[in-house]
Amino acid sequence: MKSSPGTARFGTVITAMVTPFDDEGRLDVDGAVTLARWLTSHGSDGLVVAGTTGEGPVLTDAELGQLWQAVVEAVTVPVLAGTGSNDTAHTIECTKLAEAAGAHGALVVTPYYSRPSQAGLSAHFRAVAAATALPVVLYDVPVRTGRRIGRDTMVQLAQDVTNIVGVKDATGDPAGSARLVAETPEGFELYSGDDALTLPLLALGAVGAVSVASHWAGEEIASMVSAWFKGDTDGARTSNVRLFESYDFQTSETFPNPLPAKAACRALGLPAGQCRLPLGAAPPELDERARLVIANLGRDVHAGAGAHPGGSLA
Repeated sequence: MKSSPGTARFGTVITAMVTPFDDEGRLDVDGAVTLARWLTSHGSDGLVVAGTTGEGPVLTDAELGQLWQAVVEAVTVPVLAGTGSNDTAHTIECTKLAEAAGAHGALVVTPYYSRPSQAGLSAHFRAVAAATALPVVLYDVPVRTGRRIGRDTMVQLAQDVTNIVGVKDATGDPAGSARLVAETPEGFELYSGDDALTLPLLALGAVGAVSVASHWAGEEIASMVSAWFKGDTDGARTSNVRLFESYDFQTSETFPNPLPAKAACRALGLPAGQCRLPLGAAPPELDERARLVIANLGRDVHAGAGAHPGGSLA
């Protein structure tokens, strides 16, 4: 697997986009279009829509189809649709829906809660890939799913299934990621799925990142990634240090992702709204922290961010 600009089929900085809701908790499609366009003009060259950060599990199938189609039509960058669940049949249905909506690929998370065996994981991913012409990116995030995709399983899928083309790696195991890069076939792409590990994973062969912090620090992350690929390791390290506060902010036990990302969008005056249950609304203190994080990056914050949960463009 190569690691250089241009090999990343879905972009080098892919924002895992939040899904905007209005003050009544309804899907804000116009807000999603506005946010998608803003992100792609502020450092993102790809988007994930309705992934974990996009609260995919609390969207209806009708909402998913509407959201995917609207964003695909609104931007000129690749759009990965978050279609995975712990139900193989439903994952297939959602992946077909994403394909019909014009998505450029499907991001398929490891089935959560069920904790299937490696044989079960393999069968799940093979069934989904067989049901679509879309390229499929696996999403390995054991802290959320309770099950890691074994390296042998991943390598075999990459070798056997032509449209399984990459992985969003949020395993927190750089040594394992390095071995995966070495053992998977040419053309299989590893994307960092953890902002704090993006630079280390680039050094190990990642082609880019699926980022949350890029909602408010997209240009800084793009600068870091660009510096790395140009061979400017000092510049990349300097950019990475600037992002430490953002990495700490973007998720915690008290405020799990996507609560902070939505607070950051509100601080920037971008459409976001609050999260649907079970995450629910964030307290004012999170909006205050978001404003501070963004201000520390030298950005202006929206004057009404704390007072208007829905947010709007200034």
